[in-house]
Amino acid sequence: MKFDVVELSLKPEKVRIGLKIYLSGIIYTARDAAHKRIAGNLKKGDSAPFNFLGAAVYYCGPSPSKPGQIIGACGPTTSSRMDFWTPMILERGVKILIGKGKRSAETNAAIVKHKALYLIATGGIAALLSQTIVSAKMKAFEDLGPEAVYELEVKDMPLIVATDIYGGDIFKKER
Repeated sequence: MKFDVVELSLKPEKVRIGLKIYLSGIIYTARDAAHKRIAGNLKKGDSAPFNFLGAAVYYCGPSPSKPGQIIGACGPTTSSRMDFWTPMILERGVKILIGKGKRSAETNAAIVKHKALYLIATGGIAALLSQTIVSAKMKAFEDLGPEAVYELEVKDMPLIVATDIYGGDIFKKER
């Protein structure tokens, strides 16, 4: 399987569904609990735990690292669980969403509206994906444990474009 090497500054208008890429750059983890807290904080007028403008959010809850490791297993979680909050973070400038599984029609419409991308990682390869992580820093909500927000620097993370800015959806039968 051939993958193209892509930096985080990729141009969404040049990316189409099915493209296999190696992504490199800074991404932020956020699962259900983190999304809920971010939404509550924003509603109260608090700031986000990282700059949303142009950011990439990885739906992942990394396991603790063992001695000598940067991070433990770091695989994707089911993205549809974040669909409720996705329009909110896209409206604030998030441009890349990373997870696994299909999204709702409403979420795909929001991805298209905000010219963002949804990238998927293969489930079940958490140990392999953790090897693409160059550095990991706790960013926010440490009390949430693995659901805290981490800043990860990744190098050559293998992903596939699942939803593009043109409304292409890899999960639709008519492609």
